[in-house]
Amino acid sequence: MSINVNLTPLLEEMVRQKVKSGLYTSVSEVVREALRLMEEQDTLRKAKVDQLRQDINAGLESGTATIWNAEEVKRAVRKKRVNLQG
Repeated sequence: MSINVNLTPLLEEMVRQKVKSGLYTSVSEVVREALRLMEEQDTLRKAKVDQLRQDINAGLESGTATIWNAEEVKRAVRKKRVNLQG
């Protein structure tokens, strides 16, 4: 299968440099590697979004939110720390 792609001058130069470096043997090889990396990133992005959705659902299912006072929490922790040390 043959596909023609128009690249910006910057991208075209990047591809040429990759081939010139010897790391890749052809323009096609550079493009295939770029597409493999894109697919890998898409897979990672999907996994992150799926995890975020699970975390959101877990939060929603965890019950009603309660109001708390930061100063009260600090006092309780300090008191517990003193009791553990004392």
